[in-house]
Amino acid sequence: MISHRMQENDGNGKDCMITERLKIRKFTNNDLTELYNLLSDEDVMEFIEPPFSWEKSANFLNSAALIEPPLIHAVEDFNQKFIGYVIFHEYDNDSFELGWVLNKRDWGKGYADELTKAFIKRSSKIGKNLIIECDPNQKISKRIAMKNDFEFLGESNGCSVFKRKLVNKI
Repeated sequence: MISHRMQENDGNGKDCMITERLKIRKFTNNDLTELYNLLSDEDVMEFIEPPFSWEKSANFLNSAALIEPPLIHAVEDFNQKFIGYVIFHEYDNDSFELGWVLNKRDWGKGYADELTKAFIKRSSKIGKNLIIECDPNQKISKRIAMKNDFEFLGESNGCSVFKRKLVNKI
């Protein structure tokens, strides 16, 4: 399995990835309240699944974020304000899945596009393709995928699937 640990650090020796306006880092137990606030918001969860309870949020933190390698990474601004999380994990042998779930107060700021561009660069360095899956009615995610040269592959298991090829096949 190819490691996809964050390559940069935040100056305190902690692994992270920095974009123009955001820091992508590992989750900690201290993120549970912010994660619950995000996942319990009906608007945020509209195209994902029903809003999470505190217990379901805690289980999600433990099963998706506090594992090695993590399936999701916390996203914060440079003032350490929790923005949401980015999904980045192996999807299949030659691809990583990419996605994002952001606080409603941070919608419309271009953060999802910024995260997408950062992980396109990261995946290029690793040499794997990227996959975005989203609800067919999730117009903004579909627009970000198309804007960043993802190809629409079709519908699968109730999701629209997009792929951005980053490796040359021989």
